[in-house]
Amino acid sequence: MIDLTDITKIYSTGMVEVAALRGVSCRIEQGEMLAIMGPSGSGKSTLMNLLGLLDRPTSGTYVLEGRVVDNLDDDDLAEIRNKRLGFVFQSFNLLSRMTALANVELPLVYAGVADRRRHAMEALDRVGLAERATHRPNQLSGGEQQRVAIARAMVTRPALILADEPTGNLDTKTSAEVIALFTELNRDEGLTVILVTHEAAVAAQTRRIIRMQDGLIISDGPVGPNGNGSSA
Repeated sequence: MIDLTDITKIYSTGMVEVAALRGVSCRIEQGEMLAIMGPSGSGKSTLMNLLGLLDRPTSGTYVLEGRVVDNLDDDDLAEIRNKRLGFVFQSFNLLSRMTALANVELPLVYAGVADRRRHAMEALDRVGLAERATHRPNQLSGGEQQRVAIARAMVTRPALILADEPTGNLDTKTSAEVIALFTELNRDEGLTVILVTHEAAVAAQTRRIIRMQDGLIISDGPVGPNGNGSSA
């Protein structure tokens, strides 16, 4: 599904250049569920932004579902993001004045999908929140808000969900429930799920861990019995 070859990303700040990614190559198959881990400054968030087509690499090649995407124009990238990718963030990013249902409908509005309400209600029901559809974010718990965000991410039936620290604002019990939901979506609906996380307990619930440091992948392997990814 994803093939990255020698990806670099260099940011220029005045006279200073910072290499956030320094030649990253990896392959991710359709239907995988994996975690990207690393300390602050390791490049994991930069990699997530590139995978989500929110940023462009300085050099290298990114192939998504057989299509080279790093040189596409902004309109083409926006169409792929809307139809093929779903995003879940640590801060939920729900619109406070809109109901849960209206928040989930938003990607369908942008995509011009008919019968949006039915699709949005089906997505809310899938995450166990159909009865909370008319509630606004401030009337929902943190875990419920994150489930609304997951419903919004999956409502367009994307091929890939990218989740950036999705449990960072949640307690341990709620975090486990959210990760269980990602696992179900991966297992039952075949969604490819990529989690960026600093929490070892979260990464251990996936099947593969990519570890980054100083803009490089330092290990990449399946989750073992101790919850760690083996070295590449």
